[in-house]
Amino acid sequence: MFMIGPLFVKNSLIVKDIVGKLIAMQPILAVRDLVKLYPGVRAVDGVSFAIDPGMCFGLLGPNGAGKTTTIEVIEGISPKTSGEVLYKGKPREARFREEVGIQLQTTELPQFLTVRESLEMFRNLYHRKADLDELIGACRLEEILDRDNRQISGGQKQRLLLAMALANDPELLFLDEPTTGLDPQARRYLWEIVTQIKSKNKTIVLTTHYMEEAQFLCDIVAIMDNGKIIAMGSPDELLKEHLQGAAIILPHDLPEKSLQNVPCKWFKVGDRIEIQTERVNDCMQILIAQGVDLTGMTVRSQNLEDLFLKLTGKEIRS
Repeated sequence: MFMIGPLFVKNSLIVKDIVGKLIAMQPILAVRDLVKLYPGVRAVDGVSFAIDPGMCFGLLGPNGAGKTTTIEVIEGISPKTSGEVLYKGKPREARFREEVGIQLQTTELPQFLTVRESLEMFRNLYHRKADLDELIGACRLEEILDRDNRQISGGQKQRLLLAMALANDPELLFLDEPTTGLDPQARRYLWEIVTQIKSKNKTIVLTTHYMEEAQFLCDIVAIMDNGKIIAMGSPDELLKEHLQGAAIILPHDLPEKSLQNVPCKWFKVGDRIEIQTERVNDCMQILIAQGVDLTGMTVRSQNLEDLFLKLTGKEIRS
């Protein structure tokens, strides 16, 4: 007999259905007030979030923001100073390591092994194993299976590392800056693979400092800086809440006096000026009145990188 409030339920099928729905409502991963201290550094400073099953959750920010440290503490690679990490509503247990997959930011592949041998070796580390042929197909490794690990490109290496992270058919997958150092074509190729993984209802935690990557892949993003989460929500929600209007980009630097009367925020980004404004026409008229050369100017809708600039006043650091 099962009791819910005043109701007594005798039918075991009804009980199973109710329990199943309650489990489905539970976050697969919950982080509460996580803190990680190093001598003189508060690397993670009270981070909290929860991730529902089947979501892609992105931790965004520049290098040094605390993304990788946060992930390493959650994974159990680095001990926490304080706070709580819950997997399926409970503290991490042995099942956590069996049911998650991890692609680290930097990993050295085994030497003198082929791609196939490396993948088979990692599969054999787990009780639960993903189908080998499905792994090879999903990560598009068919053409390099018999190649020595030392003879594959950067993009091929990242695809192999992703396959290794999927070797145990994980429910929760951690990807720590998986496309860093890849050329745009290889990066897009990996995005397509991650999108296919998402379609199989896998839960993904992705760290990146590529704003376009987060906007393309993530259902929810949390922007980190100095160890704290400074904004969190879906990309569309964050842009709607924090940004309106457009970005005006001038392909050259300007004296600050030329921008004093511009009704907006502006930033120097390398050798160009980026202006964030809700009043595009007013801004352009003021710039013209100041004698600013608008040759080569572009106007575009604002994105997550603009949001980061608005919230922190800093350029994304690669």
